[in-house]
Amino acid sequence: MILLAGDVHRYRKNNLVLEEIPEIPASLGARLRPYQNVRYSVFADWLPKEKGILMKTRFGETRQIHLIELPMGMRHQLTFFGEPIDECTVCPDSRQSVFLFTKDSAGNEVHQIYKYDYVTGDYGLLSDGESRFNSVVWSRKGDKFALRSTRRNRRDYDIYLGDLSGMKSFRPILQEGGYWYPVTFSPDDKKLLVKKYVSSNESYYYIIDVGSGDITQIDPEAKGVAYGTARWSPDMDGIYIVSDKFGNFKQLLYYDIQSKRFEILTKQIPWDIGETEISPSGNTVAFTSNENGYSRLYLMDTKSRSLNRVSLPDGQIYNLQFKPDGNELAFSIITTTAPTEIYTLNLTSRTFLRWTHSEVGGLDSTLFVSPDLTHYQTFDSADGQPRSIPVFYYKPIRFKAPFPVLIDVHGGPAAQADAYFSYFRQFLLNELGIAIITPNVRGSSGYGKEFMMLDDGYKREDAIKDIGALLDWIETQPQLDAQRVGIWGGSYGGYMVLAAMIHYNDRLHCGIDEYGISNFVTFLKSTGEYRQDVRRTEYGDERDPKMREFLNRISPLTNAERIRGPMFIVQGLHDPRVPVSEAEQIVKAIRKNDVDVWYLLAEDEGHGLSRKSNRNFFQQALVLFLEKYLISKQ
Repeated sequence: MILLAGDVHRYRKNNLVLEEIPEIPASLGARLRPYQNVRYSVFADWLPKEKGILMKTRFGETRQIHLIELPMGMRHQLTFFGEPIDECTVCPDSRQSVFLFTKDSAGNEVHQIYKYDYVTGDYGLLSDGESRFNSVVWSRKGDKFALRSTRRNRRDYDIYLGDLSGMKSFRPILQEGGYWYPVTFSPDDKKLLVKKYVSSNESYYYIIDVGSGDITQIDPEAKGVAYGTARWSPDMDGIYIVSDKFGNFKQLLYYDIQSKRFEILTKQIPWDIGETEISPSGNTVAFTSNENGYSRLYLMDTKSRSLNRVSLPDGQIYNLQFKPDGNELAFSIITTTAPTEIYTLNLTSRTFLRWTHSEVGGLDSTLFVSPDLTHYQTFDSADGQPRSIPVFYYKPIRFKAPFPVLIDVHGGPAAQADAYFSYFRQFLLNELGIAIITPNVRGSSGYGKEFMMLDDGYKREDAIKDIGALLDWIETQPQLDAQRVGIWGGSYGGYMVLAAMIHYNDRLHCGIDEYGISNFVTFLKSTGEYRQDVRRTEYGDERDPKMREFLNRISPLTNAERIRGPMFIVQGLHDPRVPVSEAEQIVKAIRKNDVDVWYLLAEDEGHGLSRKSNRNFFQQALVLFLEKYLISKQ
């Protein structure tokens, strides 16, 4: 049914409320369909006793858990829920034949914990069905698990212990206030390593005695230090821990519990260390590094401290996990020209086994485009030299230059635009001839903590100036059409889109804002209570009058009258991070400028579109938007 709201053309398509978005031609759906049928296979966990692995993929509307018994074997779907599965972790006690998983409702991020028996198919709810529960960590024996929840006051994440009997067994072991995570149990299950997160540049590790509840901070004198992953050594003498304690980048360290001293293990790698896992024997540590937006896998011999880089294609490597017998390492990898697959590495023979073959919709994968990594100079300097901003440049190969340009800005803000395969990006390149630029403006992770802090607080708009410098660079590239440039981003990236459309309204021709911040003050007041303090550390505290004035002054809503280009705004109704009010207030404000604003509100989504039908429709509508306002410049 079509509804009219004033002069706005509004209609409904299932759970989508659409404003000013034209009907989608059937021919466009047919063009996109092969790309939208690309699948991804993500490793979840090992099953005990050679029973295979669990993985996540999407055959219907949402990603679900599947079992694979052998490499390249048949996928057996285990869960069939309308909501996507988030966490999935197998009980180490093989007598239980149980894994735990989490899911929320309509994207509200109020995740609940469920148990699933992969032999009988029985499942049931363990948590209370009302509070937030996540970050499940099993003990080594599998008789209990740690988790975190905001159950006490809906604001602070407390640490709990529980078992398979359910909610009645859940008992808090840490209620300090703040944003806490359980990380890993000690090998004897008597201690639990936990992390307190303050900001992207500040976090702390503590050891909890599970029996007494006593808590001891690791390195209590350290200030302004960020920690990453951490794993106990099997002998319990120390902890392998990732931290930027000794430099600008996160290094892999060994912390000796008795002497309280640190040893740097990755001095020769001048990049951030990411995931870290240790083999059951303790002989090998596997870890990833983030090298200029590409993920690299390393193995370290814990006795000799020697490092060996594993040769893998360019892309992103994650979900590292050793097999319980320690002979194999599983991981997920998404390259620049192929969707996510699952592999295992045999540590003895150093050979790989491929477990999955993700379909690419019948497309010719030889036409998929890898990006070029380049840099451009921005407005300020670093160490006496012009500061450079890294950028991935995806160039169409089936069209003639000059190409229209779409700048794709990441969120976070302390995230990173890295190199990976996106089926929709490949559609834009190969079917529309749009060049795609993904910059890592100041504030991005992956380039050291100094770079990541360059946009904090009152320096927020320096990141917008980096977009202006990118537009200058585009004008110098003969293969790019500086008269046809659009910008796209989600969450904090959505704020970047709105701000760039304000500051460079004569150079940017259209913008796509997915669930973006439109006013920092209203955002900080209305984002989920459990996130407010963490976000205030990043953006500034709106309760301080001086900061409040600054945040209001730079907010897109305050300056919305300067947006002159067409906009496409996308929002999930149940978004707990960037509430729907952020989208609706900016839509209303921009429409006063007599410019075209398309608005998509998904009533069954949260912070992003997780359902295939919703994502498919949005992409179809986005193609229409780009054809009209970017390629044709209407």
